[in-house]
Amino acid sequence: MPQRKSSGSMVLAMQRQADSVLNKLRKSIRRLESELAQLARHEQMLAQLAGRRVQKRTLAERTRASTGENVPGGRIDWKNVLAQLPSQFKASNVRQVRGLADKRPSEIFAGITRWIEAGSVKRKERGLYERVAHKFSSVCPSSKLRRKAARKK
Repeated sequence: MPQRKSSGSMVLAMQRQADSVLNKLRKSIRRLESELAQLARHEQMLAQLAGRRVQKRTLAERTRASTGENVPGGRIDWKNVLAQLPSQFKASNVRQVRGLADKRPSEIFAGITRWIEAGSVKRKERGLYERVAHKFSSVCPSSKLRRKAARKK
């Protein structure tokens, strides 16, 4: 009659097998990353020969681009965003501005907070903001201009 393995030895055997599979997977990932880096160098060389400049992107950005996800296009011009908003707006209105749909709520509210601190926006009530009409040429006046205006009053 065959002997049964104890549950402790079965767990150890499963752990060894999982460890083996994990090591093989890590080797495979390293091999693929190495191949990808070699292909990126080859792409760079061919682009230089063609007279083009290839933008260096991180692995995560390349993965998002290959899957069709949006790759960030750079910094947001918050002055321009404010100019596109109605005189009274909510955070959801800010999100509707092109390029801000995928921003985290913390980034949207950080922009609103900067506008409030700059004196470009006032908070009317919870979640409702109002653009302030300035006599100055800039949407976000410098503190020097604000001080001058305050002295005149």
